[in-house]
Amino acid sequence: MSGERVLVTGASGFVGRRLVRELSAAGYLVRAALRRPLPEIAGVEQVIVGDLSGFVDWSAALAGVRHVVHGAGLAHADTALPEEAYRRVNTDATLALADAAQAAGVARFVFLSSIRAQSGPANDLPLSERDAPAPTDAYGRSKLAAERGLAERDLAWVVLRPVLVYGPGVKANMAGLVRLARLPLPLPLGGLKAPRSLLAVENLCEAVIFALGEACPARRSFIVSDPGALGVAEMLAAMRAGLGRRPGLIAVPPALLGLAARLIGRPGVYERLANGLVAPPDALLSAGWQPRIGSEAALARLAASPAGEV
Repeated sequence: MSGERVLVTGASGFVGRRLVRELSAAGYLVRAALRRPLPEIAGVEQVIVGDLSGFVDWSAALAGVRHVVHGAGLAHADTALPEEAYRRVNTDATLALADAAQAAGVARFVFLSSIRAQSGPANDLPLSERDAPAPTDAYGRSKLAAERGLAERDLAWVVLRPVLVYGPGVKANMAGLVRLARLPLPLPLGGLKAPRSLLAVENLCEAVIFALGEACPARRSFIVSDPGALGVAEMLAAMRAGLGRRPGLIAVPPALLGLAARLIGRPGVYERLANGLVAPPDALLSAGWQPRIGSEAALARLAASPAGEV
């Protein structure tokens, strides 16, 4: 890997910023493909490619590149976006880059897909790559279409399907959970025990680095998650342990929590907290990937990180 140049898209995002640092530390020469210039990132070359929803000439970005890690895309959103918008960015732009990478002789093409390419937001049974994909929204369908397009190309691709990624700087639901854990009050969430797979951002970076190496089988899709799964009550307990506190959780029956959420007009938030989604990384572990940290330790560290980072 030492001295091999890797092109990273999505380098300005929560995962991308951490990934370019980790790749540089692992000895790769990182080139970040961006819509607009970023403040200087140590050891990272920047190339401006513009908006992925339009035509992109990848020739300059791919010059001298050994590998590609494609993490850019239109993220999942609670608000309704047109199916066409997801298809244009998450499917068509991915495959256009893959074609350019193939023409440039790239050795590995790592695509950061999503568990939503395989499943909806909850599932009663543990997921496996052997299961038939069944995405339930436009975002998941666009990611799955990109995966299937890659499978039609003569390219050494690896697809990673991360579950919910967390770490310092995370936004949305996990950031809200951290804010709850930091409150010096008992919380009525002790009854939320449905297990959910999580993924520490440093473990995702380790998975990307593993996928770039020859030890990782190519032309395969892999679920990526921390080994083990935690319910919301266990997540909060781990976070409060990182703050040096007792869990302070009260087991209010989930049905009452659901009623309260509906009364205040936030049923979707409750559904995301109460329902489980277990997606073990068995195939990736069997291939040789080694996660760096467990969920409890990573959640404790997240809660103890500076408040401005969450």
